[in-house]
Amino acid sequence: MSEADYLSSFSEDPLYLNHASYGPPSRAVVETTRRLLETAATGGPDVSARLHSEDGRATAAISRLVGAPAERIALTGSTSLGLMQVAFGISGGDVLLSRDEFPANVYPWLRARDVGRLGVRSLPSGDGPLRVTPERVYEALGTGASGAEVVAVAVSAVDFRTGFVADLAGIRAVIGDRLLVVDGIQGFGVADLDWSPADALVVGGQKWLRAGWGAAFVAFSERGLDRIDPVLGGWTGVEGPTRYDALEHAAMPDAGKHSITNLSPFATGSLATALELVESAGVDAIAARIATTVDVLHAALDRAGIEVLSPRDRGERAAVVVAGIGNGRAALAHARLSAAGVTSTLHGDSRIRLSVHATTTAAAVETAAAVLGEFS
Repeated sequence: MSEADYLSSFSEDPLYLNHASYGPPSRAVVETTRRLLETAATGGPDVSARLHSEDGRATAAISRLVGAPAERIALTGSTSLGLMQVAFGISGGDVLLSRDEFPANVYPWLRARDVGRLGVRSLPSGDGPLRVTPERVYEALGTGASGAEVVAVAVSAVDFRTGFVADLAGIRAVIGDRLLVVDGIQGFGVADLDWSPADALVVGGQKWLRAGWGAAFVAFSERGLDRIDPVLGGWTGVEGPTRYDALEHAAMPDAGKHSITNLSPFATGSLATALELVESAGVDAIAARIATTVDVLHAALDRAGIEVLSPRDRGERAAVVVAGIGNGRAALAHARLSAAGVTSTLHGDSRIRLSVHATTTAAAVETAAAVLGEFS
């Protein structure tokens, strides 16, 4: 697919700069949802099988993009649910994480701790949002007071608040044989990253993949699949799930053992379509276009006299740009952006997050910077 064809697949508002919160789906995703709903409406003896064949299409696309075999991929309902499944599947030590993670990557570990599955060890906090680096992880591995061994490290590939891209390979190198759990929702499909260091990569479809809500996946390494137990696995995660014999069945031998129940085929079908669109354009091409637009946004904010709080180095950023607004005026600046038609995210009283996609135009980021320039 050409770049022009890819870009013409979307029709979001031209001043939409909020893909880190929600990515408006393509027309192809909308059409998939419509088609599957129409199929469901007809009924028929094989309608369920036809609809749920979308699960296989989604899994195949995930497999190609992640570079992991289909038998190590489990579909789930959201990033939050996938992280909960992973957290409850680990036991026998501590998980190391930053409390500055998005809450979806904090509460699962706290809830697993509360029922005695594992302990939680926090990375030492500094001034402002913490960057999770190999150096910080290495230092923290030897500072636990509980005496329990760290058995897993949890991190976001791209931090939701700062836009900082974690060095997954570097973290993998310092944690050795411990499990590395990666929340990949803020980078998958738009950041050209190597996902192989992750033992459990959890990604939902509603943000940068632009698939809408309701479908996500967990991609396991061989180590992750072996060590993370299907504690929350349900009736669809066992052998012979429709053999209703009142007996407990053996768990499936692959990542399917983590399945809880049947998912919405409308959601998995839409996820499949969104993933195939990313494939057709190429993650590298999408990432390159985003990088150029981020450069334009940085330059526009500089001219407007607005501080950039997110990383500038291309190796440390993806598609999130954070504008610093002084004197506690971020809420007012955010309201001005909204009045001008710019969609963004307010973070506290001094930060506004702008998140661009391949479809974001230079005119859009110039408009946003011009509005924010009133607060320099």
